[in-house]
Amino acid sequence: MDRYRREPVPTPTTPPVPATPPVPSPDEVDPAVLGALLARHGWRRRGGAVGQYGRWTPPGDPAGGTSLLVPQSREFPDSADLLGEVMTALARSAAPSAREVLIGLAVPSDEIRWRREVPEPRAGAPAWSAQERLRTAARATLLAGALAARGRAGYHGARHRREAEAALERVLVGPAGPDGRELTVFVPVERGRAVTATLLRALYGLRDAVDYQRATGRQEAFDAAVEAGVSRELTEAVVALVEGTEGARVALEWSPGAGPPRGSAARPDPVEFSPGDLPALREAGARYERAEPPVPVRVTGAVTRLRRTGPGGPGTVRLRVLAGAEVAQVRITLEEDDYRIAVHAHLVGLPIRVSGRLESRGGFRRITGATDVTPVQVDEAERDRLLKSMQEHLGVAAFFEEACGGPEEARDEP
Repeated sequence: MDRYRREPVPTPTTPPVPATPPVPSPDEVDPAVLGALLARHGWRRRGGAVGQYGRWTPPGDPAGGTSLLVPQSREFPDSADLLGEVMTALARSAAPSAREVLIGLAVPSDEIRWRREVPEPRAGAPAWSAQERLRTAARATLLAGALAARGRAGYHGARHRREAEAALERVLVGPAGPDGRELTVFVPVERGRAVTATLLRALYGLRDAVDYQRATGRQEAFDAAVEAGVSRELTEAVVALVEGTEGARVALEWSPGAGPPRGSAARPDPVEFSPGDLPALREAGARYERAEPPVPVRVTGAVTRLRRTGPGGPGTVRLRVLAGAEVAQVRITLEEDDYRIAVHAHLVGLPIRVSGRLESRGGFRRITGATDVTPVQVDEAERDRLLKSMQEHLGVAAFFEEACGGPEEARDEP
């Protein structure tokens, strides 16, 4: 059995963003937060009874058009009725800003806004391609922030990726601009504040390091920037954001309900990058990948694929990692005896444990210098099934007998 493949267990996909945001109950709406969100998303206050309510109109709507009456507090008898009317009007509005306000009310979120300054598209050019590039760059930027929130590294590769992607599952995406220039993402405060705060520090650190490199021609500022959360993943995301533009910017605004985290500015300055930054960004990304050292690991994993070119000699094994490394899968080249152990472990459904060095080449997906390949101890029922399966291979069965805990008498000793 020199070539055998078992299909990996499918992983859950990210749930789709609902087409319409949930409409919060008027009893849950803070008028001060509502007013702050309306102002943030371009609504204009055009009078109203001072100290009682304000009249708000949407972006681009002339005075006298659509308007909302928003109470300034809940102290007045009709405040609940007014807030209910506001929620209904926002839910029925076709304005993108109305949807963004509802999201901010329903899920207290930090808002991150990406903007690309792109030339006017030629006649007939598909707008969806520009939107897709923007969405891809925005997601890569967020993922870099989530990786840095898990741990600082110049190059993360596949490490922590599952956890970082899981941290983004509850992120809500606002409608992209029709020309692919602007996109807003809502990161829930409850589970995503660490991501937004880390990303903001990392973008500032990256901007400072690029400025230093362009002024001096030296790159040591990128080494110090790792502690701020800068990584190869972030440099690649910013390159994707800036390429093909006249410039790009990322702006963050804290949830008005939660307020800024301790030590952060109430209104952080946006971070801007230009095409002139691209050489420094690309060079820094390559530097991070070269500099990140291999990591000694002892990994436990289920064998999902085995391959070798002939009936004897070394072979390659793919493991679905269960413990020991923050990656989903690794490949390992094993000598003949160790390869046979992996084959038998695969046949009886046992994971194996192996020591080695997780290499940065290829994104921390390969273990080199593999040693101490052993099947993992299993419970009694699994042990009996294993021994029955291996009766025709007495030598290997004896090996598994020892690895799984030894004879019954020895295991019963205190």
